[in-house]
Amino acid sequence: MDIKRDDLKTKKRRRQILLGLVGTAALLAVGVGVAKLEPAAPSVDRSSLWLDTVKRGEMLREVRGPGTLVPREIRWIASTTAARVERIVARPGARVEPDTVILELSNPEVVELQLAAEAALTAAEADYAAQRMTLESQVLDQRANFAAVSADYESARLQAEAEKELADDGIISRIQYRRSQLAEEQLKVRVDIEKQRIAKLGQTHEAQLAAERARIAQLRNSADLRRRQAEGLQVKAGIAGVLQLVPVEAGQQVTPGMNLARVAKPDQLMAELRIPETQVKDITIGQDVRVDTRNGIVPGTVSRIDPSVQNGTVLVDVDLTGPLPPGARPDLSVDGTIEIERLEDVLYVGRPAYGQPESEVRLFRLDPETGIAQRVPVKLGRASVSLIEVQQGLQPGDQIVLSDTSQWDEYDRLEIN
Repeated sequence: MDIKRDDLKTKKRRRQILLGLVGTAALLAVGVGVAKLEPAAPSVDRSSLWLDTVKRGEMLREVRGPGTLVPREIRWIASTTAARVERIVARPGARVEPDTVILELSNPEVVELQLAAEAALTAAEADYAAQRMTLESQVLDQRANFAAVSADYESARLQAEAEKELADDGIISRIQYRRSQLAEEQLKVRVDIEKQRIAKLGQTHEAQLAAERARIAQLRNSADLRRRQAEGLQVKAGIAGVLQLVPVEAGQQVTPGMNLARVAKPDQLMAELRIPETQVKDITIGQDVRVDTRNGIVPGTVSRIDPSVQNGTVLVDVDLTGPLPPGARPDLSVDGTIEIERLEDVLYVGRPAYGQPESEVRLFRLDPETGIAQRVPVKLGRASVSLIEVQQGLQPGDQIVLSDTSQWDEYDRLEIN
């Protein structure tokens, strides 16, 4: 007779429930593990990447910018008056001396004004000479009057002295002696007046002549101006050098102050560099510069920093201290590298793409044994043209990827073959 065993059925059910729970837990664990797995690292060819090794030592900070060679001395020649270009004597590129004629201009009115100004000056000088002679004659006449009055006074004085003794002896009357005294005193006063008149006459004549001299000086300045304007019709170089530019054509009308030519000394050149405004803050006067002319490196020093910013760059003038290579000429394109400072015993590496100074970036650090490049946070410091200081995140000997890795932004690892 079979005996019903309820306990066996219960144990079987419990076993099935336990197995179900274990299976569910296993599936959940597998799912969590799969979810935590990182995506497969993309494979990258080593030759397509730019790798560099972190080093410790001296780092030279530099700033680089393009520029041009320009003459140190440039002379613009401007028109002194309105005129017409008759002939272009010298063309750009010609060597000129200070008295070399570059352009011939014409303006008949300028010539007429010059002749009129010189004639007015000549007439004024003749009038001055005549007036001076007239005034000198007046002075001589006054001196003659003074001499006559002085003689009369001296005669009256002698007569009064003689009559004094006669009057004391009673030979002549006192009235006659007194008349002689009065005549002496009157002539003495006239002598003083004539003396003052001579002095005043000299002052008056000097003032009149000074006024005439001022008028002559004014006319002479006017004549000199007209003469320079007439001479300016023959446009000359003014300095020895090379004629660079003649921005006018024959038959063209020019106005006063209009630039007619530019002359420069080609053997005295300097460099004008255009430095980005974000990098010019560390540049100071006197820093060393290397100027690449594509035909040699020329040393120089910073001589001037423009205070204004134009199109995102600042103009920096460089005095060239070394000899210029063959082929160096004005307007030649050059590249300049300015030495900012030398940093001793710092950790540095090649400047990565988009690696800005004083910033934090995430760079791929290569494990040479596994060939896996892992992304790590790196704090950057001061920068140079091609180098940058590493403040945190890397050690000497670490290899990092400097290339642009923006196409792998969603990955933290790269497999480098």
